[in-house]
Amino acid sequence: MSDSPDSSAPFLRAGLDDCWNKIGVRGDGSCPELERHVHCRNCPVYSDSAARLLDAELPAGHLDEWARHFSGERKSEEADTQSIVIFRIGPEWLALPTAVFQEVAMTRAVHSLPHRRGGVVLGLANVRGTLLVCVSLGMVLGLEKSAESKKEKGRVLHQRLLVINREGSRLVFPIDEVHGTHRCRPAELKAAPATVAKATATYTKSVLAWDGQTVGCLDDQLLFYALNRSLA
Repeated sequence: MSDSPDSSAPFLRAGLDDCWNKIGVRGDGSCPELERHVHCRNCPVYSDSAARLLDAELPAGHLDEWARHFSGERKSEEADTQSIVIFRIGPEWLALPTAVFQEVAMTRAVHSLPHRRGGVVLGLANVRGTLLVCVSLGMVLGLEKSAESKKEKGRVLHQRLLVINREGSRLVFPIDEVHGTHRCRPAELKAAPATVAKATATYTKSVLAWDGQTVGCLDDQLLFYALNRSLA
């Protein structure tokens, strides 16, 4: 299979700076805005460039070039991988399929609900003008609550809210740190060890060795079932 077309070329022709390929998540990660937006797709520069690119005229041969690329045989190492989002709650690194995530949002006020204090449901959070039910994933999994966000040398880690959606059930939950997306092969996923806490083990399908950490890959179907039951 031939190499894919140069992804930077369309932006150069449109007079745009594809900073995400240079200093963003696809580059060296040195962009100072990553601390605020976590991922380039949450940055207004990225969305503005996409809109301007869609309005630009296609160059000669563009459609034929990409038609040849996508009609070729897909590489097996890409076809056999799955995408997950890795995040941390308290001391535990966890993951869910990328498909259930809609947004990584900054932390904001969560308004408590009557007769819902101290349970899985934390309250309501306003995300882009929509009130979403905010739940405690840590409580469902029986995880310890971290006193504060961990700090690494030269890097401050910020809490975030993750917006998830499965079959129309849209929820948000707070986390202590988010790594972002990661692709892994089925062979990298191992059975959860017996030492995993009972509550966490119930929702853990497998574990992944990643960056010196053990990541618990959660069963999204079972997790959503438990969360929706807590809303009843």
